[in-house]
Amino acid sequence: MRAVVIREFGPPEVLEPAEVAEVRAGPGEGVIDVQFANVTFVETQVRAGRPPHPSMLPPLPAILGNGVGGTVTPAGAPAGTDGGRRVIASLNGTGGYAERVVSPASRLIEVPDAVTMRDAVALLADGRTALALAARAGLRAGETVLVEAAAGGVGTLLVQIARNAGARVVALAGQPRKLALARDLGADLTVDYSRDGWEKQVRDVAGEVDVVFDGVGGDIGLAAFGLLGVGGRFCPFGMASGSFAPVTPELAEARQVTVRAGAGASPEELAALVRTALAEAAADRLRPVIGQEFELPAAASAHAAIEARTTVGKTLLTVPQ
Repeated sequence: MRAVVIREFGPPEVLEPAEVAEVRAGPGEGVIDVQFANVTFVETQVRAGRPPHPSMLPPLPAILGNGVGGTVTPAGAPAGTDGGRRVIASLNGTGGYAERVVSPASRLIEVPDAVTMRDAVALLADGRTALALAARAGLRAGETVLVEAAAGGVGTLLVQIARNAGARVVALAGQPRKLALARDLGADLTVDYSRDGWEKQVRDVAGEVDVVFDGVGGDIGLAAFGLLGVGGRFCPFGMASGSFAPVTPELAEARQVTVRAGAGASPEELAALVRTALAEAAADRLRPVIGQEFELPAAASAHAAIEARTTVGKTLLTVPQ
């Protein structure tokens, strides 16, 4: 079968299309004919050999890719189930950049009829992340919520979730088209954080903010933290800048701000979040933004586009059937 293999860590070009051995399902597993695969920023870090945690580096050679969607093959359907079901699944970090994958049957999540497969795959990782962040923040109507990287996969969903909660949304992004996208999704104020003085612009228009969703980290995340008022909540979830925001417990206590960082979740809890995201999409309350798609053999181009910061929303790989 066709797949994209990495034999050494390095630039996007190390992602090479190849023929690999066909996958086989074992007891309690299913085989998925992949239609779409997620591509994430973290996967670009893994490919480069610089993931957030060294334990995320797979033994080589490897097939990257964690989230996929497609149909269960008749020959590979788990016992007691039928083939042809539309499902999405997470794969423990590897194996997704391929025509077919194997997943434990317990991790197969049915896709509602009202949701397209591409939207379901786009919501698999980002939907559960955004919903978990929103719950952790305890969003309330009338609050001011600042979303960094508001045109990214998670950011576009956070803008919508905060808007749906009745909050005033301040969206930070770095290009005019990204700011326009955030406005289209319901942001009340959009600010270009690549320009000097962006913090003053936020403060002058919105005043102190109640919640910061920090997907950038570094100096941007620290500056956004400084916009929080007493009782504010700082919710870090990414490090697009290359490092997390240097917000210490002592600094948060001095500012009377709480840091609500990520907490572990069980597979069952993660699956429940995904199903909620799918239900919200089916009810037309949550719309994933899929900014670009690349065919499977062009995975290197997808990684290069993400690293060049030219992407908006979600990036997917497509697998022609």
